[in-house]
Amino acid sequence: MSVGLELIGISLCILGWIIAIVACALPMWSTLIIWEDLWMNCVVPRTGQMQCKVYDSMLTLPQDLQVARALTISSILLAILAVLIGITGAKCTNCIDDEASKAKVMIISGVFFIVSGVMQLIPVSWAANTIIRDFNSPLITDAQRRELGASLYIGWGAAGLLVLGGGMLCCSCPPRET
Repeated sequence: MSVGLELIGISLCILGWIIAIVACALPMWSTLIIWEDLWMNCVVPRTGQMQCKVYDSMLTLPQDLQVARALTISSILLAILAVLIGITGAKCTNCIDDEASKAKVMIISGVFFIVSGVMQLIPVSWAANTIIRDFNSPLITDAQRRELGASLYIGWGAAGLLVLGGGMLCCSCPPRET
């Protein structure tokens, strides 16, 4: 694989990692006048001033929210590890001298990025499924219906970039021995 393709792959993965952090931090996983995310819920009253309240206890959170927190944070931490591994194995660095070893390190980095992307995709898609299911439920009143928030779209973009960049890094082939 060329240095340019390698740099594009790493750049896509780093961009995906940054976007995953943004999706994790924004309180816009669902919208109405109330925004909810992994860490808090926010209300926008008629005054237009957003008022946010952090969830008091982890024990009071629903199970899907606890799993979403764990997967999102794990995804971000795994992507950090993948970035560090990718930097050590990049062709533009001298951390590893052997070209075959560099290629193997880049493949490992790519696999970690792909796993990180899947770990980002699961909670975002799960939250979207819950919102869509509740939206179509006849048991939910119009006042309780929520729509997909911006953070879900950001999370899907982050997952896509992590998987795409990781796939590009997995294209590193060790040189053939003669």
